[in-house]
Amino acid sequence: MNEQRLTEFGEQAGCKVMDDGEWYIPSATGLEKVVYTSGVGLEKFAELIVRECMELNSGEMGFPAWQDLARIYREHFGIEE
Repeated sequence: MNEQRLTEFGEQAGCKVMDDGEWYIPSATGLEKVVYTSGVGLEKFAELIVRECMELNSGEMGFPAWQDLARIYREHFGIEE
């Protein structure tokens, strides 16, 4: 998934990406490091949401414009087929 977009979404969700490149979330005791490995965790969660949207657009109705939207989502978010 597109790392820049993932970072933007993480920040909007309250995560902080620190100078060390690691993700942190606010907690009662300060900031806690988020265990993050490429392809799992937050990235995988975001990818699954995008894939679900793509699947809805390619569903039973199958309108060409909706299929175009699925392609646009895939390209925009950098989702591999």
